[in-house]
Amino acid sequence: MADFPWIAQYPKGIPAKIEIDQYNSLLELFEECFENYADRPAYENMGKILTYGQIDSLSTNFAAYLQHEFNLKKGDRIAIQMPNCLQYPIALIGSLKAGLVVVNTNPLYTPREMEHQFKDAEVSAILVISNFASNLEKVLPNIDTKKIIVTGLGDMLGGLKGALVNFVVKKIKKMVPKYNIPMAVSFKQVLKKGAKYQYVRPEMNKDDLAFLQYTGGTTGVSKGAMLSHRNIVNHTIQINHWFSPLMKESDREVILTAIPLYHIFALTVNGILFFKTGAKNVLITNPRDMPGFIKELKKHQITIFTGVNTLFNGLLNQKNINEVDFSKLKASIGGGMAVQDFVAKKWKEVTGCTLCEGYGLSETSPVLSVNPLDRTEQIGTIGLPMPSTEMGIFDEEGKQLKQGEIGEICARGPQVMSGYWKLDNNGVFFDKEWFRTGDVGMMQEDGFFKIVDRKKDMINVSGFNVYPNEIENVLADHPKVLEVAVVGVPDAKSTEVVKAFIVKSDPSLTEEEINQYCNENLTGYKQPKHVEFRAELPKSNVGKILRRILKEEIN
Repeated sequence: MADFPWIAQYPKGIPAKIEIDQYNSLLELFEECFENYADRPAYENMGKILTYGQIDSLSTNFAAYLQHEFNLKKGDRIAIQMPNCLQYPIALIGSLKAGLVVVNTNPLYTPREMEHQFKDAEVSAILVISNFASNLEKVLPNIDTKKIIVTGLGDMLGGLKGALVNFVVKKIKKMVPKYNIPMAVSFKQVLKKGAKYQYVRPEMNKDDLAFLQYTGGTTGVSKGAMLSHRNIVNHTIQINHWFSPLMKESDREVILTAIPLYHIFALTVNGILFFKTGAKNVLITNPRDMPGFIKELKKHQITIFTGVNTLFNGLLNQKNINEVDFSKLKASIGGGMAVQDFVAKKWKEVTGCTLCEGYGLSETSPVLSVNPLDRTEQIGTIGLPMPSTEMGIFDEEGKQLKQGEIGEICARGPQVMSGYWKLDNNGVFFDKEWFRTGDVGMMQEDGFFKIVDRKKDMINVSGFNVYPNEIENVLADHPKVLEVAVVGVPDAKSTEVVKAFIVKSDPSLTEEEINQYCNENLTGYKQPKHVEFRAELPKSNVGKILRRILKEEIN
């Protein structure tokens, strides 16, 4: 690694370069955790706790079923589509134990979005929460996958409580639309039958794929970032170093996980880093239920809290937030989207804990940089690069710029993906090693990085990347739409929301029709919250629609 001036800025006790590749695979890391923390609580959800030893046993049963009943082989892909619940870590670790590649899938995806991801990843099996099984039923005729596991939300809660939760979700709250998937097996059946088989540990190495993490990338439609066992293992080691000044070996950390585990931030930071450290992970299934969220917070003395800006802001606007005991809170980390200054300041006032901002992408596992957890003077920056990570600012020709100059943020390190699944990766890297983030920023004189702007057309809705091309392609298929352009507009709650500018081909087209159409074809955060009809859209001299002009009009 080059000797950059920011090395002197690293927090005391954190080296700029660390020993990497300490494990051959995530399996070795998990096995160490199971041995060291067998009796400790690992995950808690809705009052039910599973220990590390129980997670080990249940995930092994899951892996054995995949191997012997589904006949899945090392390298096959499995899609996991569910919110935060106890089934997730069991299935995640079990799939990796079987040598499979996990394809995390947003449970709120529409059938169209699900079909694209399942086809592109060529998944061999799918695990879905029953709430969304009706959407899966719609796409099954169009995909090759016939190995399906369905689980109810209360399946791992046990006894009367689990049955009651499933009954209320299905019969009282009407949250499980009718579906008919004859070949599906239940999650409970999988664990029961898997226990009868002998699990066969596959031979894994650092370069084997662990995840296909779908993202918009820096441009275009959803694509799979190829994250290897090496990427995730080293990312875990890197961020473990960053947290080390706050965590003693004797501490029993309690981390709250409200960000969905299918999101890269929660997956690797909450789900894997704190598994390695023997923490208890409190899973929040529905963080939008703020009163319920506050009630859950009151039950636990949280020591680590991760979230996105909208989550922190939402909690701060609850009247009874001051009733929560934050006295044990050591660190609060904001990622996925920019942390607003007023939110960081108010969070510090309420909790006494600094809200530190980090930066990363699905393609980088995700953390590239983060502010030191014990400092407050750099609010508004994305901090310093992780140990053994280099970040630089480059111009369009791939020339590295000096401190203070503005250009594209690029990075290289052991947590950076090898490329996108089944795609030509030409242009994704400079010199085949510097990943181009697509974000525009600068490095200050003190070595801290700052984002100046994002890729010009990307829309950031509550930490999720939304790309206009996908929305425009969906809207253009509407028979009454002639032309369409999509941009992001500022929103106090979600940072940005989608706005669609539409030229009608049929004068009878209404905003209600557009909303209904989008509801059927796009997941919630991608749906336009504003629709404006126009006689024409601004175009260049070659006929290209100029989104830039529309954004300038808004701003």
